[in-house]
Amino acid sequence: MQPIMNTYGRLSATFTHGKGAYVYDADNRPYLDALSGIAVCGLGHGHSAITKAICSQAENLVHTSNLYGIGRQQELAEKLTAISGMDNVFFSNSGAEANEAAIKIARKYGHNKGIECPTILVMENAFHGRTLATLTATANKAAQAGFGPLVEGFVRVPFNDLQAATNAFENNSNIVAILVEPVQGEGGVTSATDEYMNGLRALCNTKDALLMLDEIQTGNGRTGKYFAFQHFNWQPDVLTTAKGLGNGVPIGACLAKGKAAEVLQPGSHGSTYGGNPLACAAGCAVIDTITQDNLCERVAVLGDRIRNQLKTHLDQTGLVKEYRGKGLMIGVVLNTEENAAGIMKSALEAGLLLNVTAGNVVRLLPPFVLTDEEADAVAKQTAEQIIAYFDAQK
Repeated sequence: MQPIMNTYGRLSATFTHGKGAYVYDADNRPYLDALSGIAVCGLGHGHSAITKAICSQAENLVHTSNLYGIGRQQELAEKLTAISGMDNVFFSNSGAEANEAAIKIARKYGHNKGIECPTILVMENAFHGRTLATLTATANKAAQAGFGPLVEGFVRVPFNDLQAATNAFENNSNIVAILVEPVQGEGGVTSATDEYMNGLRALCNTKDALLMLDEIQTGNGRTGKYFAFQHFNWQPDVLTTAKGLGNGVPIGACLAKGKAAEVLQPGSHGSTYGGNPLACAAGCAVIDTITQDNLCERVAVLGDRIRNQLKTHLDQTGLVKEYRGKGLMIGVVLNTEENAAGIMKSALEAGLLLNVTAGNVVRLLPPFVLTDEEADAVAKQTAEQIIAYFDAQK
């Protein structure tokens, strides 16, 4: 029996080092990384600013406890609230934990209003994590299988259907919050429409409910804004993020504003490792690098470039139904009902890292530090893998 639990269907590659947009295996073979560790390493591999921040902090202090003040945590909180306009932040170690904090805020908010069974409205095709509460909020039956009973207090409606959300409030007076992804990553890289997002904000205002955005994947520059909600002219009540915040160092954050910001008090939530000096040092370096290098603008340009190149290579083939996403969160919806996960293996063999989600959506989440030439290579090689996949099906 292998010493590691069999929880991942791993592909046959082990990487030993990386630089920029490339990772290398033990034979020093390069692989163009168009996945970034699933939207984690937005600044690529071996970035000098991140490496310096981690090494410098590790030499001084890695961990104390949240029983005491943590200077780096305060610094990162100030940077995050400044860039988002939110009021305060709770630090955790992952996206799932950040979403757990959001769920607890919603429930306590409801109880404070005298609601005995506070309920959160969630969406079809959503993915919010694998803890029991976030797994319940997630709409993946395969991921939920075998882990019942799940957690009560969630109602699910179709994504991008404002009328369904409105009807849910009319039919359930216990709803105290909406939890939604601006772009559903695991759900097929499906973007919420402007009308939908604006409508959810207005609905929550009318119903005195919390609008909680899961920006675990879309945050930290991935969509061409630092947070995806900044494509709109309003702010959420609760905002969660993780993945790209530490560029590989585990960290999650749950930000709150206004009536949601004072819900949690001493004793109502906590995390032993959350916001430790090492993780926060990495987070500070990430924010500084993204903002100082104007990488959000670069992400928008690169995303358009890759999509246009994909269309050039694929539009005449009839193999693609749709191109999705924002910035460097790109989905290529294949013209097949079959599960196309095999593309991941063939791409790996060809030296390209990508992902297939929702069965038939090739997902690209490349780092922000791509050169124009590397962006063109991502598009060309992805197109080649898609064409090869369909040729093999004939």
